[in-house]
Parts: sequence; C-alpha cells; structure tokens
Amino acid sequence: MSSLRPLWLSTSLSASAAALLLLLTPASQTPALAQAAQAAPAPAQAANPAPASPSQTTVAATSPTEQRGIAARAIDKVKQVAKSAGDIFARVPCLAPKVGSKTMGSLPHVAGKLVAGKPVVIVAFGSSSTAGYGASSPDFNYPNRLAAQLRRKYPTADITVINAGIGGEDAPEMMKRLQKEVIDVHPDLVIWQVGTNAVLRNLDPGDTAKMVEDGITRIQAAGDADVVLVDPQYSPQVTQRAESASKMVKLLGKVAELRHVGIFPRFEVMRDWHEKQAIPVESFVIADGLHMNDWGYACFAQLLGDDIIRSVGQIKLGVNVPADVRTYRPM
Repeated sequence: MSSLRPLWLSTSLSASAAALLLLLTPASQTPALAQAAQAAPAPAQAANPAPASPSQTTVAATSPTEQRGIAARAIDKVKQVAKSAGDIFARVPCLAPKVGSKTMGSLPHVAGKLVAGKPVVIVAFGSSSTAGYGASSPDFNYPNRLAAQLRRKYPTADITVINAGIGGEDAPEMMKRLQKEVIDVHPDLVIWQVGTNAVLRNLDPGDTAKMVEDGITRIQAAGDADVVLVDPQYSPQVTQRAESASKMVKLLGKVAELRHVGIFPRFEVMRDWHEKQAIPVESFVIADGLHMNDWGYACFAQLLGDDIIRSVGQIKLGVNVPADVRTYRPM
C-alpha cells in the first residue's frame, strides 16, 4: 500500500525524455511516471497532412548531445533521491516510544542462527506496506531497509530477507499463499503485517484474528521460526475507522500472547511519533492518508532491526529467556 511519488516529468519534456525516465525509474515508481507521460500533450497533427517535400522536411529527433544531457539529469535526480532517503534520519531522528516499551529476548531462532554464523532467512509477509507502496524506490521499503541494517551489523553473515508483500491483501488472501510463500521457504523469522485492509474493507476483526491464529499455528507446526505480527498503521484512513482499528489492534495483541509470538505495535509506535514526538502525520504518511513514506518505512525497519540485534546480544551474553515470554516491544 503507498506513495507521494516524485514526478520528475513536465509537459515540456519530449516523448523520448519521458520514455528514458521511465526506464531509469524503479519499478514501484513506474505507474506514476507512466501516467505523467501519458498526460503530456501530444504534438498537434492535421487530420490529413500533406506529404512534405524534401526541402520542407525537418529533423525532430534530439541530438546525441541532448540525449546524453537528458540521461545525465535523470541519473542525477535518481542519485538525489537516494541521498535524500539515505540520510533521512539526519533530518528527523528515529526515536522509539519510551512509555510502556520494554525489550525481551523474543526472537531466539533468528538470533541463534546469527550467533552460530548460520544462514538466516527472514520472510516479510503482508500487503502493500510490506511491498513498499509509498517508498520512493524499492531500496527504501522496510524489508530492504531491514536487510541493509542487519548486513551492516553482521557483515560476514548470510542474510536473506524475502519480500512477500502483495498490495490490497489481508488475512483471507494471505492464508491462500501461506504454505508456498512462507512455510515452504523454511524461514527463521516471519514478520507478518496484517489487519489494515481488513479495517478498510470493514471485515470482522474477530474473523481476521482467527485466521491469523490458524496461520501462526501452521508456521509453528512446520518448524523453528520466530513470528512477529505487525498491526495496522496509525494513519488518517485507518484512524477514521477508530472502533474497528482499535478492535483489530487488541485482537492481534491477544493472538500474539496466546501463541507466544512477538508483536510490533505499529499503531502505537506511529501514534507516539505524532502525539508524543510532535512529528506531523504528513512527515511519515504520504498524501493518500494511508501508506508510509521513506521516513516511516526507515524508522519501522530500524526498530525491528534493533530488536533482532538486541536478541543476538542477549544470547551472546548467555541470557536465557523463557520460551513463553516473547511479547515484542521495541525500545
């Protein structure tokens, strides 16, 4: 689900420039730019143009020098976006909630693999905010941000983060692909983002919670994998359905407690950004009032990564955490 997309095209660009920019643009940006290219006015044509004589013919194509200039400007723009997202916390720091948050050794399987130097597979399972809608580039969705953070921390580790997010889905659709895209991959950690589309579609929160519980049971029965649920985001389209959103958040929390898995309380974390840290909603949510932007995804990934890193540190220190104490709260 996501984004304010930087529209680099203007109606003054030629058709060849628009096509070039589309080729240079990441996949997640192509729809917006394609619309912009289509919106550009086409050259006026006569209904029955008369054949031009050789002396009247002009060369409309841009010269190689002009084409190189267009390509260079497009590449520079891509680099600017990358730099902007790369130093994003220099402008607005990513601070976790302080009230009511605590850290626990909630991810023993993935942490144990990292300590042992074994390959680690993480599946990010969910809808559009897992796929990365709203990010300016696929590099800046939360699964890729998380992978980059863990690889920086553990440069010799073999870490794979699989993005299994499909926009518009919720528990009913996700359950149909749970076996193939999650269980059959044999992950060490499953991060399951769910519930937002159920709220938007007015689905019964109780039905959603039951399906999620059944899914976790299947994951746990199939092997040793940590599971972290991610509840709905705090954003205008969700908060205007306050009653349903509140029920969904509470029920997912109960499922996590019942199945002894982690939960990332995204709704409360994002509300803290706005209400306690005084960050405007538009600073972490795009113009559609629903999806996160680069900063939102980056901070979300940072908090998830921090908890995995803390779990590794606890195991290295020999801290034994009871198997039934896995409630996940980011610091």
